[in-house]
Formats: sequence, C-alpha cells, structure tokens
Amino acid sequence: MKKITLLLSVLILCGVTAAIAVPPGKTLTFDKSSLGPVTFSGTVHKDAGFSCKDCHNKQMFPKMKQGTVEITMDKIYAGELCGQCHNGTVAFEAKKSCSSCHVK
Repeated sequence: MKKITLLLSVLILCGVTAAIAVPPGKTLTFDKSSLGPVTFSGTVHKDAGFSCKDCHNKQMFPKMKQGTVEITMDKIYAGELCGQCHNGTVAFEAKKSCSSCHVK
C-alpha cells in the first residue's frame, strides 16, 4: 500500500496542465501550480505495478501526447483523471493530501 500511495502521490496536479506520457526512468515536472510544482515519475508507477495502459485509456488519458488532456484539481476532486485512484481507497485522497505532490 505504501508503494501505491507513493506512486499515486505524484499524480496530483493543480491548475490547468497538459498531460504527457512518462515512461519508466523519466520524470515530468508540472510547474504552473501556485501550490508548488509536481514531479510525475514513470518509475514510481512501474515499481508499484502499474503499466502505461492503466492510465492511458479512454477513461483517463486516451493519448500519450502532450496537450491532449486538460488536468485540473476540480476534475481530480470529481474522480476524473488522477482522481480515479486518488480517492482515499486506491491511494490517498487528493483533497486531503496536497503536500504529498505539491512541493514549494
């Protein structure tokens, strides 16, 4: 459970951000949030047992191309995108764990 929590903690994003696929061994930093930047790690997801297709599907992120999905905290809080896991059941609840992903 600890690995899943760490893995999914990097998914929480704030503000409007473009999504991009990040394979194992790579990171992507979202730095437009007033709460602080979020670094998404492909390795963390892989190590927790997730594959690219777990998130890159019709319901979450249908394409692995930057700019194809708008990520907002409102969508995450509504259980969309990263919020499908960051709901307090699969991983920590996004609304209660801002500092798990946002680093000032």
